[in-house]
Amino acid sequence: MIRSFPPIINSETEILIVGTMPSVKSLEAQQYYAHPRNAFWKIIAALYHQGAEFADFQEKKACLLANRLGLWDSLQLCLREGSLDSAITDEQPNDFNTLLAKHPAVRRLLFNGQPAFKFFKKYHAPLLLRTEYYILPSTSPANASYSLDDKIRIWAPYLK
Repeated sequence: MIRSFPPIINSETEILIVGTMPSVKSLEAQQYYAHPRNAFWKIIAALYHQGAEFADFQEKKACLLANRLGLWDSLQLCLREGSLDSAITDEQPNDFNTLLAKHPAVRRLLFNGQPAFKFFKKYHAPLLLRTEYYILPSTSPANASYSLDDKIRIWAPYLK
């Protein structure tokens, strides 16, 4: 079984970005979105870090929290060969009911791709009735139909 990471969140988090499950590269590095071709941190850097690369994962987390952003995955556990979300089986969800109850400032969920939304909805559909949410193009390198500039342009209004 593959296990996701703890959430990056604090009492001031207003926007929670929801992925599906860390990739093989992310699991090896023990940090969110560690694949060098994943656009996630490039988007965050473009919008909140003057486009500069982050020094390390601690700086990435600090940037998220300083800008009232949080991060977690729809799934806590699953079986998966490789990194594709389409290969996920035997999944178990993360406990968003408890997380959102502990963090009432969260007012918006941003789903990093359709699979993140699909799994969230499967296990937490009632939360979608009382929380603003948007499904955004995946930042994964597998989503090659959007350029980095396209992803930044699409994600930007929802991160503010």
